[in-house]
Amino acid sequence: MGYIEKNLVPGETLVYRTGCHWIVMFWPLLMGIVLGGFGFSFFAGGWLATRNGASYQGAIVEGAFALFAATVLIGGGIIRRAATEVAVSNKRVLIKTGLFSRRSVEVLLPKVESIGVNETFVGRILGYGSVVVRGTGGTFETFDRIRQPNEFRREVEGQISGN
Repeated sequence: MGYIEKNLVPGETLVYRTGCHWIVMFWPLLMGIVLGGFGFSFFAGGWLATRNGASYQGAIVEGAFALFAATVLIGGGIIRRAATEVAVSNKRVLIKTGLFSRRSVEVLLPKVESIGVNETFVGRILGYGSVVVRGTGGTFETFDRIRQPNEFRREVEGQISGN
């Protein structure tokens, strides 16, 4: 049970749920693989050289550090993707980001002035984009790389119109 399910008010039901697109993992995964490859090469080369009588302790330490950094990069991407929840209920639009420090936006459906979607060319092809929720009074919140942003907008508009 996620944050959104735990914070539903009595009589409120989820209508639509989405989150971050897998594209948020692209750069952390790519950089993690490259850094991990270098780290593994240094670590394995240093270990094999040390095992054969040479002294390459520095390469082992550098390799271990690079492997650790690669793990942190990939783990950060996984956490970012898993820690973003976006949902539409029959009463509100709910968006939560973050795991260690949390940021949540909850806008009552009658207070939603508009929902905007910004998609790049690649975003349109892969199915992700930025969602801009504008509340009454001119306040707006932008959330990047949301999975199926047009479907999210349709669900919000459907709930506002009472469908």
